[in-house]
Amino acid sequence: MPESVNTNVDLPAEAGRRERKRLQQLDHLADTAWSLFEAEGFESVTMERIAAAADVSKVTLYRHFPVKEALLRHVFHRELGEAWPAIQPELARVAPGRERLARFLELQAAWCESRRTFLLPYVRYRLGDHRLTTEGRERSGMDRIFAALIAQGQATGEFRADLPTDLLAMHFQFAHLATMLRCLGDERLSLAAEFAGMLDLVCDGLGVRR
Repeated sequence: MPESVNTNVDLPAEAGRRERKRLQQLDHLADTAWSLFEAEGFESVTMERIAAAADVSKVTLYRHFPVKEALLRHVFHRELGEAWPAIQPELARVAPGRERLARFLELQAAWCESRRTFLLPYVRYRLGDHRLTTEGRERSGMDRIFAALIAQGQATGEFRADLPTDLLAMHFQFAHLATMLRCLGDERLSLAAEFAGMLDLVCDGLGVRR
């Protein structure tokens, strides 16, 4: 029947429209929350306040974001996804390997400093999020970024290639996370300086410098 053919053809387009509308709503809710967080402080803003400002029901807000920290996650992951392609020309100006990894960490430290007030609740939420490793859409993408930068260093012979890229990226990501947590617990510490020190330690190991 013609109706059946038309229905099958239209399904992907309709599904695509529904997904776009869903993503637009997620962005709207997260952007509304972020504006409130910046204006009033993260701790002061309630989920009820966000729902009212976004002109949606609390049920709708909680269906997409169970807690305030999930809204931070959406904002930060979206920003990282947009920033990665944008900084490629900057990264291309330096040699692949340690120098390029260092430049990325410098850029990331500057971004983190601009978001420092909100990073601790975000990181704590991520560490307690059971979907961290089970739902790809909830991941930040930092693991893939580190893997790409390390692979570039392996290709030039600067980083060891006898171990898988993903394994090296995993170890580096844990060192990166530990450094960030240490900095977030002590406002006197500079993220840029601590990231640089972490990179030296990872690249040089525990050997004594001669």
